[in-house]
Amino acid sequence: MQGKVVGRNKKAYHNYIIDSKIEAGMVLSGPEVKSLRAGKVNLRDGYARVNERGEVMLHNVHISLYTFATHNPNEPIRPRKLLLHKREIKKLIGKLQEKGLALIPLSIYFVSNGKAKVELGLARGKRQYDKRATLKKKQGEREVERAMRRNQN
Repeated sequence: MQGKVVGRNKKAYHNYIIDSKIEAGMVLSGPEVKSLRAGKVNLRDGYARVNERGEVMLHNVHISLYTFATHNPNEPIRPRKLLLHKREIKKLIGKLQEKGLALIPLSIYFVSNGKAKVELGLARGKRQYDKRATLKKKQGEREVERAMRRNQN
């Protein structure tokens, strides 16, 4: 269940076919949370990976520095630990063994109790012709909608 969305990865839906979605908590510092609340996040090049200790880490997600932070400034791009249950991590490890699957962040949002969550997608990369076919399909749907609106007026 999503609350206030602060960042979306729009390119993920263009570059990948999303098989399934998973919600995970994030380990963040205070200034990072403030920066997220201001919407200063970039998910475009982000990905998640399971490390050798069995922890899921989020890489290449840029959370800008909070300008009013007085102490403990963090690196904008640093690996952040994701909070998942062990059985979820084991299931992810099994799925990530398949060829061509990646764990991509789709959006970051705050839930009602004030906690930041990230929505991860188990994704398979699209080929160039798949991307073209998707664009053609969307264009066709838009043209049909325009024609229907014209006919109603």
